[in-house]
This record gives sequence, C-alpha cells and structure tokens, in this order.
Amino acid sequence: MALLNQLTAFLSFLLVIAFGHGLVGIAYAQDESVMNAEISRMNNQSLLWGPYRPNLYFGVRPRIPESLMASLMWAKVDNYVDVQNNFRYTCEQNEGMAGYGWDEYDTRHGGVQTIHDAGNHLDITTEFVKIPGGGHGGSWAVRVKGEPREDAPSTLRTTVIFHATTEPWGDVLDVAKDGDDNGFSGDVTLKGKSDALGEYKIVVTKGKGDHPSSNHPVSTERDLDKTVVQSLVVPEEYLWQSKQILFKQLKTGVDEIIEAYGPENAPPPWQVYQLANKPDTGNVHFVQKMFEGGFEFDVLFSSGSAAKDVTSEDLTREIQSTTESFIDRFSSIFAPQAPFNAEKYRKFGHSMLSNLAGGIGYFYGNQIVDRSNAPEYDEENEGFWEETAEARSRHAEQPEGPYELFSSIPSRPFFPRGFLWDEGFHLVPIADWDMDLTLEIVKSWYNLMDADGWIGREQILGPEARSKVPSEFQVQYPHYANPPTLFLIVDDFLQKLQKTNGSQAAGKETLTQQDMMLGSAVLTNPSIGQDYLRNLYPLLRRQFYWFKKTQYGDIKSYDRDAYSSREAYRWRGRTVQHVLTSGLDDYPRPQPPHPGELHVDLLSWMGMMSKTLINIAEAIGEDEDVRQYKKILDAIEHNLVDLHWSEEEGCFCDATIDAFEENKLVCHKGYISLFPFLTGLLKPNDPHLGKTLDLIGDEKELFSPYGLRSLSRKDEYYATEENYWRSPIWVNINYMAILQLYNLARQEGPYKPQAIDLYSRLRVNLVETIYKSWEETGFAWEQYNPETGRGQRTQHFTGWTSLVVKIMAMPDLSGAGVAYVRERDEL
Repeated sequence: MALLNQLTAFLSFLLVIAFGHGLVGIAYAQDESVMNAEISRMNNQSLLWGPYRPNLYFGVRPRIPESLMASLMWAKVDNYVDVQNNFRYTCEQNEGMAGYGWDEYDTRHGGVQTIHDAGNHLDITTEFVKIPGGGHGGSWAVRVKGEPREDAPSTLRTTVIFHATTEPWGDVLDVAKDGDDNGFSGDVTLKGKSDALGEYKIVVTKGKGDHPSSNHPVSTERDLDKTVVQSLVVPEEYLWQSKQILFKQLKTGVDEIIEAYGPENAPPPWQVYQLANKPDTGNVHFVQKMFEGGFEFDVLFSSGSAAKDVTSEDLTREIQSTTESFIDRFSSIFAPQAPFNAEKYRKFGHSMLSNLAGGIGYFYGNQIVDRSNAPEYDEENEGFWEETAEARSRHAEQPEGPYELFSSIPSRPFFPRGFLWDEGFHLVPIADWDMDLTLEIVKSWYNLMDADGWIGREQILGPEARSKVPSEFQVQYPHYANPPTLFLIVDDFLQKLQKTNGSQAAGKETLTQQDMMLGSAVLTNPSIGQDYLRNLYPLLRRQFYWFKKTQYGDIKSYDRDAYSSREAYRWRGRTVQHVLTSGLDDYPRPQPPHPGELHVDLLSWMGMMSKTLINIAEAIGEDEDVRQYKKILDAIEHNLVDLHWSEEEGCFCDATIDAFEENKLVCHKGYISLFPFLTGLLKPNDPHLGKTLDLIGDEKELFSPYGLRSLSRKDEYYATEENYWRSPIWVNINYMAILQLYNLARQEGPYKPQAIDLYSRLRVNLVETIYKSWEETGFAWEQYNPETGRGQRTQHFTGWTSLVVKIMAMPDLSGAGVAYVRERDEL
C-alpha cells in the first residue's frame, strides 16, 4: 500500500501543476509519458527483491546481476552421520521430504513457506515479507521457525545457518563487533554498501529457543548459547558453492578438535559442528545458531534509503497483512467453482498458485551455444541424425553472454532454470493474478533473442545452473526451436487490454486507485499496454519468420499435393527416439527419420502464431502485415487437411516419405493428433472436429478416469521404452484440451452437447487426480500414471501442473460436473 500511496502523491502533484497552469487536457497528455515511466519504475522497485533463488529451500536476492544473496541452511546434529547426509540447502529430489513449498505467496508482498523435513524430524517455516520504501527496492524480512515433528527425539538438536554473499569483487559486508571471542549473546548486525543497493544492513535477531549443552572442556571455547559468525573472502567464481565452502570450514574446525582432544575424547556432534567465531569484513558470512527443540528468529534487511529500519514488530504485522490479502485476492480471482467449491480445494489452490509464483527466479550468467555452420546441421541429408551427432563431438560450443532471465521454473529440485515452452503455461495463471509481472517475464525472455530471432529453449545461465544439468544437455543450438507458448500469453494480454480499453475515457482528468494499482497498471492504463505491444511486436515478428526460415518442411521436392507449397514444417534436432525440440520428447514419430517428414504439431503452432500476430498487428495498425498473416493462416488451415489428415484413421498425423519417395502419413493417435484442435484452428462446424472429439472421448484410446493419455492405448508404442510421452497424463496438454472444449461448449454448433460432456468429465477427472496425489504425497508431479492416477517422475513440479488452479476456477456448465461427480461416487 505504501507504493500505491507514493504513486498517488506523485500523480496528484502532476495534476496540481496541470490545473495551476490551466492546461489540464494538454498537460495530462504530456505528462502521460512521465506517469508511464513512474509506474514502470515503481513496478521494478516492487519486484526487485524476492526468493529468486528457487533452487534453494530458501534463498533471497534482487533482480541485479551481481549483488547481495542470502540463504538458509540447517541440519540435525544429534549424531555425526546425520550432519553429513541431512544438511539442507539446495532443493533435492531424494531427501525424504514429506512435502515443502509456499502455502501462500504473492511476488510483490511475500508469503509463508512450510518445509516438512522428515529426515531431520523438523518442520521449518519461513515467513517472508517485502516492506516498500526508499529508492533501492525497499526492505525485506524473514521469520524462521522450527518445530520438531511428532516422531522427533525428545532432545532434537539442530544447527541453523543464515548465509550471505556479496558480489562483485570488492563489495563486502562488515560485521558489527558487539560480541566476544565465543560469539554474540544478542542480535548480529551485518552492514554493507554497493552501487546498486546503496547502504544497507542485515540484522539476525537472537530469537527464541533453548540451546544444547555439554560438559566437554571445549565449552569454554564454543558456547552453544551464542550465535557465531564466520566471515571469509572467497574468489567470486566460487561464491555459489556455499555448501562446499561451509563443509570446508566445518572440517577445519573438526580437525582442530581432534588435534586438541583426540578422536576418543571428541565433544558431542552439536559442539564439533559449530563454526569458530571469526567475524570480520568479507564477501561470505555464515551466521550459525544451535538449538534444542523448537526455535524462532528473524532476519531483517533494511535499505539505507528507507525512512526507518525494519523491526520484528514490522515483520509480525506484515506477515498477517500479507496472508489476509492473499486469501482475499485468491477468492476474487481463482475461487474454485462447483464441484470444487470446498475448503480443501481452496487450500490446494493456494498451494498450487503460491508455489508457481514462489518458483520465479532471477538467473544471470553465460550460456553455452554451438553456432557451428557445418553443413550437417542443415539436417537435409538422409541419416542426418548421425551426422549431427558426429558434428556435436567436435565441441564447437562457446560461452555467450552473460545474460539475465526473470522466469518461473518447472521444478525447484530438478529443473531450476528457464524452459521456453514451459513458460507460456506457467504464465497462464500468473497473468490473471498479476499482468504487470507476467509482462516483465515475457520481456525478459525476448531480451534473450538473437539477431536472427532465436531464443534458446533451455536457459542454463552460469555454473550454478549448469551444475544441475547433464553435460550432454547443456549446449544450445541456434537452429533448434521450441513450442512458442509465449504467444498464448501475449494474445491473452491483448484480449484483456481490449476489454478494459473501452472503459478508459480518452483524455480523462483524474486517475482512480485502480488505475495505478501495481499488477494491473498495464491494463488500466491503455497507453502503457499499447506501448508494450508496439515494442514487443517486432520481436514476435522476427521470431515467427525465424521459425519459417529454420523449421520449414519440404513440399516441392516430393510432389506433395497441398493448397500451399510453403506452409509445412519440421522440427530440427531429431534423433531416432526423440524430438526434444517439440517438447514431446519420445512421442512416436515416423521411422526412420527423414528430411522430408512433416510434423502436424509444429504446423499447428505456426497457425497459432499467425492468429496472434493478426490480432496484434490489427491492434497497432499494421494493416499490410495483417493481410500477410491472414494469407499464411489460410494456407496453414488448408494444409493441415491436405498434408496431415487421414480419412482412414480419422485423425491428424505426421507425414514422411516412404521407400518409393512418396508421401506417407504415419498415425500415432494421441496428443499429436489433437494439436489442430488444441491450438484453436478447428472452427465449431469443422467437419474434422467430430472425429477429433470422438478420439478425445474414447476410453480405449485417450480418455481415462485420470485425464487424457498422451498416446492411445491401442498404439504399438504405448507405455514402451522410456514411456515419457507414450502413455502418461500431462497437465499442460489436458489444460489446452479443457480450454478448447470449454470454448466449443459456449458456441452454437453441432458438437456443443458433446463438448459440454467431455469438458465436464475431463475437468473433474484431472482435478481429482492432481488433488489426490498432492494430498497423499505433499507434492505436485510432472506427470500422472494413466492406469492408477498416481503422480510420477519429477516431484514438486509446480510449473504447468499449477494450471489446475485455472481449471478449478472454470465454471460447471449446466451442472454437468456435479452430476458426473455424483455418478462417479455411486460407481
């Protein structure tokens, strides 16, 4: 609210000037650009700080390339083995967590995260808030609370470490010297200064909780009642390896203990694994506490440009306010509709949305790119996949950058980096929650585009990101595409903007608070939205023509009969078993691979891009471009049928060239077959729509009690090999199907009754599948088993699985969903 008040005062000042000179109408127009700039500035300030290190259980940083970073570590120290195996820092897939993540979280304000650490018999809560004020993104604070779990030993001993690093080289933090040789009896204060953040300080409070004790002689040197601080100077390239640095320092302390007392007379582990108190000036600081049982303490970051320092009382107040505002806002935007209008689904929805938003990160560093111009990379020869593999072995890759990316991620433990085709799905719920934030993320992705129009499909920026990626997947290739799902978001933004635009009176002389509300300012101030579209449009156009240039499919060489000789497409980057660039990895494709094959899903994506570009070009007055895109879209709609429809199979299929050099359709019924429908290219009366809906609803093919299978049960490749996209249920594709069924159900046409039925049943099946698995395991999952509904593969997959909040918020048409639930219960 403080940010809003500041903006209101600023705008009022502008209006006073305008009235004072009798220039209200003219001044408003002149000052509109100033207003837009101020809203942009305050938007950036509001989003500067956050838990933007989602690969950590808790990690805070600003959206600044080299700056202050803070994080949390902890471990049970009851015995020596647990310290080695159960030291928590980075989110990991196999640490035996009973669930973790944000219960409530808003990117502009903060929220509450709970970590159910079964291995350490401890539940950790982090309550993080941002407190606006000043010129450097304001201040922030976090309350860390630990509560022993029911199965915890009676004397659970835990070490908790707050960790801070600073970049670039030369920026340091200094520790206020108000402790003694053994540590700090009260609060610990660190002070810093940088060009980006100005002056600031961090206070780690004494907090609450009991401390373990020991009769060992070392107690005179290692006082467990005190907080210890160890400060280091570490080369900048190693700063991200915080856990390794800590273990090295702990080992030094262990060696000193053994040398002094011998291995037979060692102190208990909670004393052995206490750092020596060495506070000083440095770029790495470990602030360590030892507790027995439950505990609580605060970390208070105060910007020097703020009016006053943050206190624990401020934190308490802001936590309550943040929780209340989140719950109210969720109810107004994503309230689950029948048959999901019950408290358990609201709590579930809170978690899904919060973990999606809490998975937004800021990444900075080089990426590894191979821009080799080897002829093999054209992929135009038969056997091209072998030539491509040979070319890769030459290691022509080079680092490029550094780049920065503001992005939500698929999974904190397994995929803590940006994925291009995932991002469009991630932003579907975020766009309803905070459009200004959404467009910041879209802009960040398009800032990565090269001069040709290419954006790398995986953004693995810097050594910390690469540490989570096998070496064979680290290199990006500038002729590899990925589904352009960000176009879905831009089109959604345009539709929202057009709906609000009519309510904005041209030249109006006053602004409401809603006009200035951060999160929706780009919608309630149409000039900002129009400027955004005009600036983004050339990049969208460039990307579209990059697709046309690099992913073209060959029609002419094989005398294919088609309406257009230009509109056909083929994913590059194909191997025998995979088309990773399509996003559908191991989904069956024509065998063997052939340079003449055509992919129906890519042609569908190109149709979706064309429709979006038509809408944007019309909105900004690019009439000639509109005519050009309409011709392309018309050709694509015809070629979908001419090149990909199989009357015999009753579905859309990929195409290839057979041994006689003739066109051949290869039909593996499943998600690929649905893409013309999923991307909205089939009109309500399209003659091919009926068979597509029949395929969706056929329980022997795709429809299951848990969602749509990725591949038909009748297909020879069903559930074979890796079985990644060969049977499992994926939420993103199911969402696309539900959305198109909903759109179809609201229009008059021959398939309306069938669409209502499929929409209602699929919506119920999918939501129940995700909810039940979350309730049982504490996690959202990457995919779901089509035979049991159980979540599988990657856990904490709160990327596109979070689309469930959108699905629950969709209406129950004609009460069909409620009736279906009743029918399921009876069965």
